[in-house]
Amino acid sequence: TRRNQAGAGGVQTYMEQENDWDRDLLLDPAWEKQQRKTFTAWCNSHLRKAGTQIENIEEDFRDGLKLMLLLEVISGERLPKPERGKMRVHKINNVNKALDFIASKGVKLVSIGAEEIVDGNAKMTLGMIWTIILRFAIQDISVEETSAKEGLLLWCQRKTAPYKNVNVQNFHMSWKDGLAFNALIHRHRPDLIDYDSLRKEDPVTNLNNAFEVAEKHLDIPKMLDAEDIVNTARPDEKAIMTYVSSFYHAFSGAQKAETAANRICKVLAVNQENEHMMENYEKLASDLLEWIRRTIPWLENREPKNTVNEMQMKQEDFRDYRCVHKPPKVWETSLLRNVSWRSTSTPSWHTLEGAEKGYEEWILSEIRRLERLEHLAEKFRQKAAIHESWTDGKEAMLTQRDYETSTLSEVKALLKKHEAFESDLAAHQDRVEQIAAIAQELNELDYYDSANVNIRCQKICDQWDVLGTLTQKRKESLERTEKQLESIDELYLEYAKRAAPFNNWMEGAMEDLQDMFIVHNIEEIQGLITAHEQFKSTLAEANKEREAIQAIQGEVQRIAQSNGIKLSGANPYTTITPESIDNKWEKAMEMVPQRDDALQGELHKQNSNDSLRAKFATQANAVGAYIQAKMEEIGRISIEMNGTLEDQLTNLRDYQTTILSYAPEVQKLENDHQLIQEALIFDNQYTSYTMEHLRVGWEQLLTTIARTINEVENQILTRDAKGISQEQLYEYRTSFNHFDKDHSGALQAEEFKACLISLGYDVENEKQGESEFNRIMSIVDPNGSGAVTFQAFIDFMSRETTDTDTADQVIASFKILAADKSYITADELRRELPPDQAEYCIARMAPYTGPDGVDGALDYMSFSTALYGESDL
Repeated sequence: TRRNQAGAGGVQTYMEQENDWDRDLLLDPAWEKQQRKTFTAWCNSHLRKAGTQIENIEEDFRDGLKLMLLLEVISGERLPKPERGKMRVHKINNVNKALDFIASKGVKLVSIGAEEIVDGNAKMTLGMIWTIILRFAIQDISVEETSAKEGLLLWCQRKTAPYKNVNVQNFHMSWKDGLAFNALIHRHRPDLIDYDSLRKEDPVTNLNNAFEVAEKHLDIPKMLDAEDIVNTARPDEKAIMTYVSSFYHAFSGAQKAETAANRICKVLAVNQENEHMMENYEKLASDLLEWIRRTIPWLENREPKNTVNEMQMKQEDFRDYRCVHKPPKVWETSLLRNVSWRSTSTPSWHTLEGAEKGYEEWILSEIRRLERLEHLAEKFRQKAAIHESWTDGKEAMLTQRDYETSTLSEVKALLKKHEAFESDLAAHQDRVEQIAAIAQELNELDYYDSANVNIRCQKICDQWDVLGTLTQKRKESLERTEKQLESIDELYLEYAKRAAPFNNWMEGAMEDLQDMFIVHNIEEIQGLITAHEQFKSTLAEANKEREAIQAIQGEVQRIAQSNGIKLSGANPYTTITPESIDNKWEKAMEMVPQRDDALQGELHKQNSNDSLRAKFATQANAVGAYIQAKMEEIGRISIEMNGTLEDQLTNLRDYQTTILSYAPEVQKLENDHQLIQEALIFDNQYTSYTMEHLRVGWEQLLTTIARTINEVENQILTRDAKGISQEQLYEYRTSFNHFDKDHSGALQAEEFKACLISLGYDVENEKQGESEFNRIMSIVDPNGSGAVTFQAFIDFMSRETTDTDTADQVIASFKILAADKSYITADELRRELPPDQAEYCIARMAPYTGPDGVDGALDYMSFSTALYGESDL
């Protein structure tokens, strides 16, 4: 229905607003303790209907079984069949089924995953339970989107309003002295609480009194500890809301009667079954002991197996025993214990349980051991196969003598290739060691095929030693051949190694010297100047490097000439010539002073711009602070206005004149902003204000004071035209401002509905209430804008207050207070009406003479008829 859809959306919105713990931080220990106890008790209050409970909230929900059961109990719906396996995947699947069911109810789960619940994450588990409480316990208190918490708070405020020292404003500090809990109970069951005997300065006694009475007489389990609440600076809001919602549900329906009837039926059924079991006790006990004697030897059998499959078959037999054979025996044992607490089967059953636990632990240990063995064996086979594939053909490659007929470049290439092979060989050393380590571990764990593993491992190790010897011999041969050919080649290589980075450095320096720069402040241009100075400081060292590179080329020429060597051509390792290095160096030296001039010119420009920023910021900060202060003052004035409306109007006009006198300062700021724009300045680190922001703020300030003056003028016209008193207008303004959360001067539809509810209008009912609310909205919002102005609100309330109630309406109202009885008692009048009006009715009501009356019953029907007659007169 639309109500359920709205409710689901309300919970989602409310959860997004109330998700006050940060999931990246730990819970406050005191709050976590309160939430653990409260949420555990709340869950058990529902799980007991299914004959079970939880002890540890993060542990008992890990397999998802009791979590799914909890959701079935509180929702009245069936969830998908849970998985009964003990593996982690089964638990995750069960928890996911529960989370999917919660999500299907329109609840958005924020950062709560099945893995965290299965891992026993306390923070996530408490968050999940709070989500469930919100959806299934608190949502139904109100029918509108975000009013669940507000609806519960309004209910508490109405119920506790007549009680001294009780002022419920929230779900934490307002409940700390315990009086609010006692007031709620006394309001509905005055026979259970002696409220006048309670003292505000003794909170522990007050809290314990309320908790014990609720648990004993109202079937509300104790969810909080008095000492935790008193000793905590601020009690946990979620724990308080959960507990208070239990009072709401307990007092709002007839669920207790049904629960009591079910409990009685359950007890009677158990007693009847026990009587039947007594008749068969001896045979049942004898059969059970015989079954235990046959089962224990099977559970004590520890014969090991060689494979995981064989052990898993044993595990399946054990699961079959657990799921098929044992459950009937558990029921029989429980039945025997119910019949006779001294059952002879108890010691034998304990022996069976011990053997069962040991057998299960042995099976799991053996499976883990065999899984480890099979994993290691497969890992050994894979690594051995990879290694054998890699070594294939390596001995033939290492024994060839190809280097004897190669040139220097070819020898170097062969040597590089050999170095790469050595690196590859070294990398494979880890694999050989891993293969040997795995073989050793398989031997230690008594792997059944250890003999074949050892043979293969030894063959790999022997071949590895041979490869190492051949690799060293080939390396020595290649290095010896290389030294005979590299004298001339070494100088070319040295030149290429040093020329390439120096050439790259020069090209990069030339690009930087020619690079265009765009800066927006002094810090940026100073950073560029500093970087340029640092660059200039490196030029001397760079020139030394250039000369050293040119000297290498000179040494090449000298060796060639002195030894009669004819150079075949250019350097084989590089295309960079000595001439190209000198040419680039000369160009770079010409660019340095040009860069100096450009940077100094930009520095002068940025100093000028910074002065303009500071001047604008000084004026902007002053104007911004003035606008903000005045806006805050107007907000307080509109809420706290005292005196007659004429006095308020005079004060507001004087205040408007004061604000208008500040306009020259705003114009001065506009002139400074014009200079900023002409200089093309787009940022200002000295202020957070922009001219556009301040213009909007100034116009909003003028509009707000003008609107406030207009409202007061309209109130004067309304008062004079409709005869509304100054006090009534103040009351209407207070109610309107309370629900105008965004101070927009208008109430949205939901805010207006909440305001009507607080004033006593019954617009919550799904059918009649919705119709009544639509009728009222058509009056106050004829254009269908979705918002109600204060003037429309005053017009509506003035019409409502001038209407005259009929005698039938008054009688119907008394009948509601009397819980549909034909009479009403003095206690009921004092509980529901203000003290002076209650005493007025008691003094004037005649005793009730009907056949269903009780001592002290009063006749409200004749009183209402007479009262209506007096009103007419």
